[in-house]
Amino acid sequence: MKIKVHGSTQRMGEAAAASGVQGIELAIQQNGQAYIILATGASQFHLLENLLQADMDWSRVHCFHLDEYVGLPMEHPASFCRYLKERFVDKLPELGSFDFVRPDLLPPDEECRRLNELMQEVTVDVAFIGIGENAHLAFNDPPADFEITAPYILVTLDEECRKQQLGEGWFTSLEEVPRTAISMSIQQILKSKQLVVTVPDERKANAVQCAVEGPVTPQCPASILQHHRNCTLFLDRGAAPLLQSAPA
Repeated sequence: MKIKVHGSTQRMGEAAAASGVQGIELAIQQNGQAYIILATGASQFHLLENLLQADMDWSRVHCFHLDEYVGLPMEHPASFCRYLKERFVDKLPELGSFDFVRPDLLPPDEECRRLNELMQEVTVDVAFIGIGENAHLAFNDPPADFEITAPYILVTLDEECRKQQLGEGWFTSLEEVPRTAISMSIQQILKSKQLVVTVPDERKANAVQCAVEGPVTPQCPASILQHHRNCTLFLDRGAAPLLQSAPA
């Protein structure tokens, strides 16, 4: 795992996007196309803004969606589908494809089966992800299942995760935050050739420390990133102060 610390959230997003673009362009050169995973949330704002500026053939890029709440329509302000549609997909009409997670259109178990069939023939080149305040990856809250191999799974959100969504302003009360979601599994995330992990803000400093310097344990889901051979954490100064040795 590589760690890169930047002085601002904007610079962090620029660097993370640039790293991911290199991986995408390499995949296009080698295979004629690239498969990527996109995440959502406040941690991805600057990353997506910079990713959109990349000068490449987006028609060769195929995207998968990391996770989505169960019980929210796409029109809801907190919908991750809406987030990605407005901030990414609608701005790239030439995009090769984008497969949304849509538990609002199919029962969650059927939607998982649909997505799992799609993933069977795909090797993801670059996964753009974040880490939650409770160190979750996607919506794999602690204790995360490190063993399940299904690409997408139905999960129950813990209270800390739900409080984070409230605190970031996506909902007006904790009761509004859904209790279940469809999430890409830990094993599926780790299958990606390159992981670009963007983590801003002092709110996540404890999660970063446990992910980087703690033992690999389901109680700290992001700690599993220590086992990935091509993973880079892009941090701003706020997320890095608890690390014993934070590189510049």
